[in-house]
Amino acid sequence: MPEQKTDWNVEVFYDGECPLCRREIRLLRRLDRHSRIRFSDISADDFSARDFDRTMSDFMDEIQGRLPGGEWITGVEVFRRLYAAVGLGPLVSLTRLPGISWGLDAGYRVFAKNRLKLTGRCSTETCGIDPSNPDSSRTA
Repeated sequence: MPEQKTDWNVEVFYDGECPLCRREIRLLRRLDRHSRIRFSDISADDFSARDFDRTMSDFMDEIQGRLPGGEWITGVEVFRRLYAAVGLGPLVSLTRLPGISWGLDAGYRVFAKNRLKLTGRCSTETCGIDPSNPDSSRTA
């Protein structure tokens, strides 16, 4: 397993080939003035999902995060932890309110399911689209 530094609050595993993901990570890097976030690009040549006892599909299907103690988090909770780490805790607490939390979780699931299509990166291999049947698709 890769070296574990514990001076970070949350590690985010992001897709460096995704334009939307790169934009979000650039923002977080600018806001992370105290190096509380550990950034791991799953598209890097030296990245191996097996080093984390995960599959590449796990990392591509939904954003993954890890806490210093080794606990894994996914989805909207990763974003909550990232934004709390850069000092936006009061805003993050609003995202935990029942109606807002449900809406964010539902919206993220739709985004994650369609991320490759939305960023123009969908192909037969990445989305399982049968070119002869435009209605058949498996999203990553």
